[in-house]
Amino acid sequence: MRYTRIRVSSVNHDVEVKTSLIITTYNWPQALSAVLDTVAKQIELPYEVVIADDGSKNPTKKTIEHYQKDFPVPLIHVWHPDKGYQAARIRNKAVMQASGDYLVFLDGDCLLRADYIAQHQRLAKAKHFISGNRVLLSQTYTEKVLSQRIGVTDIKPFEFRSEDVNRRWSLLPIPMGLLRRTKQTSWKGVKACNMSMFTNDFIEANGFEERFEGWGYEDSDLIVRLLNNGVHRISGRFAVTVIHLWHITHKSQEEEGNWKRLQETITAQRRTATLGVNQYQTH
Repeated sequence: MRYTRIRVSSVNHDVEVKTSLIITTYNWPQALSAVLDTVAKQIELPYEVVIADDGSKNPTKKTIEHYQKDFPVPLIHVWHPDKGYQAARIRNKAVMQASGDYLVFLDGDCLLRADYIAQHQRLAKAKHFISGNRVLLSQTYTEKVLSQRIGVTDIKPFEFRSEDVNRRWSLLPIPMGLLRRTKQTSWKGVKACNMSMFTNDFIEANGFEERFEGWGYEDSDLIVRLLNNGVHRISGRFAVTVIHLWHITHKSQEEEGNWKRLQETITAQRRTATLGVNQYQTH
């Protein structure tokens, strides 16, 4: 079985770890298919891929089953019934089905360049998390990419037309050195669509807070608790940038309540989730 191990600097020695890629999806199998195509082409494959399915209907299940037949690494489908936007809950459930020591979180509408996993692994460091970024495709170009199955992740940054993708320069491979740590204690701007961390740090913070329902801030809440636990931020800009397919953003009526919950976490300096991943642990 093909898989990748990474060596990560620890306090006194190097350790080998396995990487689990967690992909969140909901009722967009065409996008998920495009994402899985880019995962399969990684120059460094993850140990496994776990699909965190927030209640999709049968077409998504059939898409995953199709890929499971000959995917280069184990492809695990974790599903729960559709009860609205419950990304925090399904990600927690997916992590509990994963066996990796290192977690890379991705959304099922983000396409990967061939070195995406390799770059997350290269940047990984004990007691740190990686915050990635994204460029956004236009609505028209997204429709063209999906209908014509265009391999956009192979296109060089300035070969894109400016009207097709924003911030093309973000796709440039630029070494940042110590600049990657200029925001090491900031939670702002970190998105669950592209971030990574060690599994034990995720578990110590008790994963995502499931009191966050509907769109908004469940990823920020996790990051605040990681920071309170002494896990610092490393910027993945110009290294792990993903290409985000256009879609309508459905913000929810729960957004205001979620913002208040985030502020409570910040004020109380919480280090663990109240309703988190530990409810799924069997030992």
